[in-house]
Amino acid sequence: MAWEFKKMYMMCVFLMALSNLSPTVRADPQVPCYFIFGDSLVDNGNNNILSSLARADYQPYGIDFPAGPTGRFCNGRTTTDVIAQLLGFDDFIPPYASIRGQELLRGANFASAAAGIRDETGRQLGDRISMNGQVRNYQTAVAQLVEILGDEDSAADHLSKCIFTVGMGSNDYLNNYFMPLYYTTGQQFSPEEYADVLIQEYSGQLRTLYDYGARKVAVIGVGQIGCSPNELAQNSPNGVTCVGRINSANQIFNEKLKALVDDLNSNLDGAHFTYINAYGIFEDMMKNPSAYGFTVTNSGCCGVGRNNGQITCLPLEIPCQNRDQYLFWDAFHPTEAANVVVARRSYSAQSSSDAYPIDIRRLAAI
Repeated sequence: MAWEFKKMYMMCVFLMALSNLSPTVRADPQVPCYFIFGDSLVDNGNNNILSSLARADYQPYGIDFPAGPTGRFCNGRTTTDVIAQLLGFDDFIPPYASIRGQELLRGANFASAAAGIRDETGRQLGDRISMNGQVRNYQTAVAQLVEILGDEDSAADHLSKCIFTVGMGSNDYLNNYFMPLYYTTGQQFSPEEYADVLIQEYSGQLRTLYDYGARKVAVIGVGQIGCSPNELAQNSPNGVTCVGRINSANQIFNEKLKALVDDLNSNLDGAHFTYINAYGIFEDMMKNPSAYGFTVTNSGCCGVGRNNGQITCLPLEIPCQNRDQYLFWDAFHPTEAANVVVARRSYSAQSSSDAYPIDIRRLAAI
């Protein structure tokens, strides 16, 4: 009996040692690469090298991120960071500003804080890379991929398997249409007309991405800008009630964006565009905060003034301690906790309204 026990013990020791010697086998990502376009909601460092007020490369930004302040406008991960993890990437997709050589094979983040669909959007904040500029950077990146992979057909085949997420439009309202001291668009266009102008230009930009290889594209709608601490501080009578005229304009844009997705899928051969309903997901978090662990939905975790909504976090400011209970990190941007919710529901729809016609998980599987 003792001998049998000893044999079993030695076998267990041997198997444990063997497992320690074997390299860890990790599954490949669901797609070979991930390309990201957008504004400060997903910028992860491209604005760090720009002469701009729209920068977040200082504490307390990144307080919960392993690498500290990287340029992310958040305490931790952005929505696209979490989507990258859900897609199976071992590391976060790096900013285009820092990518070198074959790193491009796994994608790039082109996003820039203060950027808009319109080139003039965000100009009062200094330098930024508009959607047109991000598209040009992507075209340069595609030329580099052609060189790396040897020919255009190989690059096209590679890109056709990648996921693209594009989230633009927020600044075209926040830092353009609803900023009459700096812009005239609010006097020039009704909300309906302005949405048409934006969609027309956005359509051209998305078609250019398609022309340069993008096939699996998730287009993220504009969120509830009228519920951000900044707008609550400036335009809400009680600091709690969302600003209806702003949210109404955002909804008009989103409906037209959803229709654009249908148009692109119908008219571009092999295209798979999908719409992510960020507005609806945020609305659910606002209406049912306790279901997501949130106790504060109308104030930033850090910032200045009413609702902590006057400006973004001050350098070295001490933020709130219970960050997972805050929907907003600063005057404009969600916390990591909120970003996780949006990312998970974008990747795998919790409701039929979260994604149209399919979620990112199904998009990746095409």
